[in-house]
Amino acid sequence: MTSILIIGAGFGGIGAAIELKRAGFTDITIVEKGVDVGGVWRENTYPGAACDIPSALYSWSFARNKKWGRRYSPQAEILDYIRETAKDFGVYDAIRFSTEVTKCEWADGKWTVSTNQGDVVADVVVPAVGQLSAPSIPAIPGAEAFTGPSWHSANWRHDVPLAGKKVAVIGSGASAIQFVPAIQPEVAKVTVFQRHAAYILPKPDGKNGPLHRLLIDALAPMAKVERGTIFNITELVNHILIANSVGVKVLKGIFNATLRKDVKDPALRAKLTPDYPFGCKRLLFTNEWFKTMAQPNVDLCTTPITGIEANGVRTSDGELHEADVIVWGTGFKATSFLDGIEVIANGHSLADEWADGASAHLGINVPGFPNFFIIYGPYTNLGGSSIVAMEEAQTRFIVGAVTAITGAGRPLAVRREVADEWEHEMQERLGASVWVRCDNWYREANGKITTNWPGQVREFQERTSKFELSEFEPA
Repeated sequence: MTSILIIGAGFGGIGAAIELKRAGFTDITIVEKGVDVGGVWRENTYPGAACDIPSALYSWSFARNKKWGRRYSPQAEILDYIRETAKDFGVYDAIRFSTEVTKCEWADGKWTVSTNQGDVVADVVVPAVGQLSAPSIPAIPGAEAFTGPSWHSANWRHDVPLAGKKVAVIGSGASAIQFVPAIQPEVAKVTVFQRHAAYILPKPDGKNGPLHRLLIDALAPMAKVERGTIFNITELVNHILIANSVGVKVLKGIFNATLRKDVKDPALRAKLTPDYPFGCKRLLFTNEWFKTMAQPNVDLCTTPITGIEANGVRTSDGELHEADVIVWGTGFKATSFLDGIEVIANGHSLADEWADGASAHLGINVPGFPNFFIIYGPYTNLGGSSIVAMEEAQTRFIVGAVTAITGAGRPLAVRREVADEWEHEMQERLGASVWVRCDNWYREANGKITTNWPGQVREFQERTSKFELSEFEPA
């Protein structure tokens, strides 16, 4: 029986284990560096943490949850759902917690995976560590001189009370727009340091009331209808962004109307208005950000930071913004795929393969690295819709691949010409996208976009629906 090692116990890893188990594979081991399942939903416990995709879609298609309390579920509810699903499908016993992978090496037809708990040998390795798991903190001079507590939003210090404190928040992206409104009522002052304003749209959130629960419980097709409707709406948003269609003007009009309604001060509105094309950076969804920015104890600073000192943050105009606490809302190393894991096959390093930017056929396979199947790899991130749908599509492809490997009795690697053709297509399509029109976290330092899928989810599902043996070669 083919032995399979999965790295990571978040949505991608747990989903892969369940699908492989359902396909009849039983020799499955999951290694997880944390102490529980959940991935980013275990790690990110900052105040206000929630999903910006409706939970009816941001969930596994094979494990629909009738208990979602809100349309957009908070972190704790999503984590509970992942835990319950892992238990329901019996994959907890396959997980080795507190096990961090440092190296994967292919030799003599096997992968040897080095961890802090010893080596694991497997026929197939499935890294499912995600694109948004390694926090990014910019190197700002003097950061070590700050005398108060400081932390990244992904490592929230719940032991530090914020009531009555002056809080400096560096960054104004997807995490900050959630935790700043959550902490604003209790702090003395919050200063948000913003490099670029974000395009923010209203979030049609709300509780799932008794009628919703009754319909979902009583009428079996309702859950499918709800999920399908949301999927179609998110696909429309994807199309609008990809095609740069007339819908962009509609969405931008909604942004402008919301900003005018919530922020009366023209100077503050100007600071909150992006200076780049709509959709070039990640769209954000919230009902609270603009209202929070207009509060008297909130200061939005757009002057560049020059350094951090013992008592606060210094900006280029010479002003010291005093702070008791610094919170880094500076996102993640999205383009550093498999961050911290050395991967070598027959003496060839994946780091060398990706020297000019990561690439993987279907976001899954890299030539020269047999029986190695990445989930949520290069070219699989979305401008809209649910990443869980992309991961499920990849997992179905991987099930087909492992079935072929088992049937052939030999390892397989994607052909170089197939991967090169995919890479050419991706760069050609991405080169015509809105994402090349500004600086964003989708791009490598050399400007190459390596994170995003330049199509709709349906297309990706179709292209991964069948494992094509002709695209692979024995290794």
